[in-house]
Amino acid sequence: MDRASLLALPRLCALWAALLALFPCGAQGNWMWLGIASFGVPEKLGCANLPLNSRQKELCKRKPYLLPSIREGARLGIQECRSQFRYERWNCMVATATATVTATAGPFGTSPLFGYELNSGTKETAFIYAVMAAGLVHSVTRSCSAGNMTECSCDTTLQNGGSASEGWHWGGCSDDVQYGMWFSRKFLDFPLRNSTGKENTILLAMNLHNNEAGRQAVAKLMSVDCRCHGVSGSCAVKTCWKSMSSFEKIGHLLKDKYENSIQISDKEKRKMRRREKDQRKIPIHKDDLLYVNKSPNYCVEDKKLGIPGTRGRECNRTSEGADGCNLLCCGRGYNTHVVRHVERCECKFIWCCYVRCRRCESMTDVHTCK
Repeated sequence: MDRASLLALPRLCALWAALLALFPCGAQGNWMWLGIASFGVPEKLGCANLPLNSRQKELCKRKPYLLPSIREGARLGIQECRSQFRYERWNCMVATATATVTATAGPFGTSPLFGYELNSGTKETAFIYAVMAAGLVHSVTRSCSAGNMTECSCDTTLQNGGSASEGWHWGGCSDDVQYGMWFSRKFLDFPLRNSTGKENTILLAMNLHNNEAGRQAVAKLMSVDCRCHGVSGSCAVKTCWKSMSSFEKIGHLLKDKYENSIQISDKEKRKMRRREKDQRKIPIHKDDLLYVNKSPNYCVEDKKLGIPGTRGRECNRTSEGADGCNLLCCGRGYNTHVVRHVERCECKFIWCCYVRCRRCESMTDVHTCK
């Protein structure tokens, strides 16, 4: 282990200990891996020193070459969550408080990890679990297609197939999303039989379902790309392959699922049921997002839960959407202040050899919630 990795260990251990103290085990035990996104080169630290549960550590030891993909999956999920909710009351960020842990989160700078929402059983919990599971599928599958691993590569099930009558055949490198989904299940899904207590069982069942909903989103948005072959640019024959959509597109689908998520009963049954009795005959699909508890309004700061509130958030005075001052500020009103911007403009190249620019100033109104 190099010197940089050794220096990172105390910080890693402190983060891990704090996380364990906040959320003991059981239904919430598998979120610890998100801490991997906080460290630059986790593979150099070794599996034993990473924030993983015992099952994940064992899998890590057997497949250490997947560590970069695991880290990238965590980074993808966190980034997309914050992107999808950046204009809303809950913006996928939590306040630094007793219920949260602050860590240096790679490309995000110094920012806190998820806190209250990880085990609250709300719509936000549902989205977090779904987007993180999807991120892991996406990163592992992409790594397989790039040829970075020996046990997976392109999807071999499509080879030698196609339609001769329609003039196309499978070729190229189709993304092997099935391997990515298999690994995501193996790494993230905590067996129901290991849970204790009614609440843990319900929350775990919910989280497992939402994990799978995230994976299904990746599979659902697989697309078919083709390349033409023929004389003088004709398309006499086409070679086609399957590829994953951008993770941003997957994030948009999951955000739509979040908006239409289903509240389920908190009573322990063999099968999860809708909370509303008159809707129980409507089936729950595996790509639906499920939640147990209603969300707080996120308007007012709650240090105990790590909810920062919306005070001081920048809003759009003219928007009628979630980013509008009326909704984001929860009816409290907003402050307006003028921001002065100075930048170089009207730059011209002068022969020879320098660039001459003017200094331009502009004034912008910025609105922040009271």
